[in-house]
Amino acid sequence: MNSYAFHVLRVGIAITFIWIGVLIFQDPVGWAGFIRPWAADILFVSPEKAIIGTAVLDILVGVLLLVDFLTFWASLLASLHLVAVLAVSGIDAITVRDIGLLAGALALVISLKNDIFFQK
Repeated sequence: MNSYAFHVLRVGIAITFIWIGVLIFQDPVGWAGFIRPWAADILFVSPEKAIIGTAVLDILVGVLLLVDFLTFWASLLASLHLVAVLAVSGIDAITVRDIGLLAGALALVISLKNDIFFQK
């Protein structure tokens, strides 16, 4: 991936994660409603507390991506997080955008994997 495309993708995903984290903090009860009942039943905490934890994770991932620090690991965490989001909320007209975010996060992981595992 060329340098400009990489940075545009990294910053765009970072802003999205930070923004979502802030939105979750503003209405954790509303966002907890996206958790399917079967997933809520297996949580160790209330759905509202779980979604607040999600907001913290989203903001952490977003900040790491924004400042370009531990970018491979932040991208990998973002990818795994988005897979979990799709699993517990299902795929519908609202969450279908998460597939695009997942593809972008995976593109970052793939573009960075050689830097992590095959350093010269």
